[in-house]
Amino acid sequence: MIRRLIEANYFENYKKPNKSQLEFWLCEMRTPQLLIEVAKNYPTACKRAVVRRPLLAFAMNGSEKELQRALQTEEHAEREIDQRYWSPLRKELEKLRHAR
Repeated sequence: MIRRLIEANYFENYKKPNKSQLEFWLCEMRTPQLLIEVAKNYPTACKRAVVRRPLLAFAMNGSEKELQRALQTEEHAEREIDQRYWSPLRKELEKLRHAR
């Protein structure tokens, strides 16, 4: 869902994006072809963003397969972080629910 929202934002604004939109796309976009396009069209912004998101190096090189793998790895890592964060909170909610 979020991927589609970012894509929609890109297609609405790609002709004349502002700095904030470029940064947002480079930090959050999950679509390899679009990331490669943004990197090609805005190489300076991409070079700045690669420090925060190293997988953008694949976008700058036009390496779609490597970029796809890196995006999958990134997504997996984010899901693990979310799971570690939410797991104790879910347990606490279960305790509260059963204590009623």
